Amino acid sequence: MSDPGFDLAVAGLLPPLPTALVAGRAGELLAPLRFLPAGELPGGEPPAVDRRALAAALATTNAAYGHPEAAALAARLADPATRVVVAGQQVGLFGGPLYTLVKAVAATRWAEALTARGEPAVAIFWMATEDHDWQEVTRAVLTAGDAVHHFDLGPDPAPLLPVGLRTLGARVERLFAALGPLLPGERGAAWLAELGRWYRPGARFGEAFARLLARLLGPRCPLLLDALLPELKAAEAPWQAALVARRDEVAAALAAADRAVEAAGFPLQVAPQPDASPLFLLRDGARRRIEWRPGGRFALRGAPGEHPIAELEEALAGNPTVVGPGVLARPAIQDAVLGTTLQVMGPGEVAYLAQASAVYRVLGIPAPWVTLRPQALLLEARQRQHLADLGIPLARLLTDPEGAARELGERAGGDFVAPVRETVLAALDALRDPAVALDAQLERPFAKTRDGIAHSLELFATRVAAAAARRDEGRTRRFAQLRTACLPDGHPQERLLTGGLLPARHGEELIAALFAQLDLDPRRLSVITP
Repeated sequence: MSDPGFDLAVAGLLPPLPTALVAGRAGELLAPLRFLPAGELPGGEPPAVDRRALAAALATTNAAYGHPEAAALAARLADPATRVVVAGQQVGLFGGPLYTLVKAVAATRWAEALTARGEPAVAIFWMATEDHDWQEVTRAVLTAGDAVHHFDLGPDPAPLLPVGLRTLGARVERLFAALGPLLPGERGAAWLAELGRWYRPGARFGEAFARLLARLLGPRCPLLLDALLPELKAAEAPWQAALVARRDEVAAALAAADRAVEAAGFPLQVAPQPDASPLFLLRDGARRRIEWRPGGRFALRGAPGEHPIAELEEALAGNPTVVGPGVLARPAIQDAVLGTTLQVMGPGEVAYLAQASAVYRVLGIPAPWVTLRPQALLLEARQRQHLADLGIPLARLLTDPEGAARELGERAGGDFVAPVRETVLAALDALRDPAVALDAQLERPFAKTRDGIAHSLELFATRVAAAAARRDEGRTRRFAQLRTACLPDGHPQERLLTGGLLPARHGEELIAALFAQLDLDPRRLSVITP
């Protein structure tokens, strides 16, 4: 269920461009992509795309992952009249951050909504196995009480090698030993044992991730699409060849998009890189960005030498698995291959679409609708009750935790500093006019003095409030636990906590609650209570 009083844009929890988009502004920056207004479903005819070979491959791979509806969903995907809803994410350890689950559930919910309107639709989850961000995919985070516990698989043993080509390694077994005491009881032990079936030293990241999602989401799981799937790479090859052939047009269009975003007053999500292409090439175990060179040549970033463009064209024709799109090309290539109707994307992803939209225009790819993924916060019933007992609004806790802590302390008897502070500042303000009348150059020293005294009194008030709060240890402990639950290490819960570990505490009820309580309105925060 969404918190009706919590508007993410108003609370300042969306980046500038998504904030403008949900308010109905700046849509022209995404063109030809279209931002879907809240409460609406995407319209128009689905692009005519032949997905039969890809659908057959997905039927096989998803059945191997344990997806109970693999065959039925793949058959629906093969029909060109079927609409496609796409979300995606890196294949993080134990499922990655909680918002990965939120994306997958949201994609299914959107596909179900279109189907209910009489327009058959399939949800697809794009597993970004081509990425080589080891630190991003090998960490896991779990909270216990008011403590945050971090786990990882150690240093990167093979920089620039796509994670989809790697195995988890022996260190994953140590993680299970460390997680056990934090997830006690039969439910915790049973779930860790099940995770251990997929997350084994010799297992690949993508396969383990896919088996986890298929198990968690069951028949409502999207079709899981591995970015390294050979049938997908074959379908991508003509579009990537077009990016090579029209590289000068693409570069000019991307530069123009950058200028338009900046002229509209928004920051660029992806920093401009002169001579950089939107493509990567895998060679000698390293995935490197392709950089264009004069005279019909290219280089690989960080590698010596230059090569003729014909060499890249031959690779695309003979072995397309070694070429892959970067962040500014992937949305368009994805939609060209899948015939996408709706993309479900995070705030950062939507922000870079304003730059990536240039590729759609140059290659003439039918552009889909775009919506922000929902944002979610998992709170148990007892935690919601504690929040109500403390009298701290959720919006205050999430946007101003220090102020919420101070307010709690003031209520415990630590509010005697505030009136004195007001009196002192009022007395200081009375000094300004006569001082400036005496010498106008005293304005700046006065302001500096006043700001320093105000700041010192504010710090003192915070310490007094904290001391008062400590006198009520029960309330203080509950607040600390709530703060950790909602903002572990100061970050939004869904961006830090590892989703695939949470069933060890909440069981099957977690997924049922996500499907039932997630609000697809991107302006609202969904508070999920299993």
